[in-house]
Amino acid sequence: MASLQLLGFGSNGWGALLLVATLMTLAVTATALAIGAVLGAIIAFAKLSGSLVLKTLGNIYTTVFRGVPELLIIYLIYFGGSSAVTSIGKWLGYEGFLGLPSFAAGALAVGIISGAYQAEVFRGAYLAISKGELEAASAIGMHRGLRLRRIIIPQVFRFAIPGLGNVWQLSLKDSALISVTGLAELMRTSQVAAGSTRQYFLFFIAGGILYLVLTSLSDRIFNKAERRANRSMPAATIGQA
Repeated sequence: MASLQLLGFGSNGWGALLLVATLMTLAVTATALAIGAVLGAIIAFAKLSGSLVLKTLGNIYTTVFRGVPELLIIYLIYFGGSSAVTSIGKWLGYEGFLGLPSFAAGALAVGIISGAYQAEVFRGAYLAISKGELEAASAIGMHRGLRLRRIIIPQVFRFAIPGLGNVWQLSLKDSALISVTGLAELMRTSQVAAGSTRQYFLFFIAGGILYLVLTSLSDRIFNKAERRANRSMPAATIGQA
């Protein structure tokens, strides 16, 4: 009974804080995925380009940020970024330590990691597009912008959805590492609740269940998006030009 009261939503319960922390986890993961999508698209373009320099830079990015431990990247962004901001502040005449906001630093770090994986997802999705379809589009006079809007983007999105679902799950789990910055996301709140009440098993199990709920719902959403994209693709034909 005491354990249920601790998980309740009253003045003595942690339930409300855990739900708020769950929303914070979703917010930082969604922000990181958006950052990663922009970076991933840029890196995928570089790796698909005919430029040796761009390909090399793209390969370096994906190799480094897929190979270096996620926690190390978070430390570098948060503490290294805070040191850089403090140095700039001193140069501008401000005395004292200036730290990066935990949310911004965490989302940026996870977004950079996510971008390395999304780059490979986008690159693979582009390579999966039928070359005959692109050649047919050029043959009927589609200019590059129209091909991009009518064929490439819809097809890339269609083929990328399963991979993006995996990247989302990866980013969702990586968000737990942001707890080292002090951000009150799900993992951090579970740790604080467990330490405050000495009910370690209760709150870590509760946190694990909430993570499983998030991943299960995410799976359903991405699966539904994939089915919808596959149903709608026949309408996105070249003849619509």
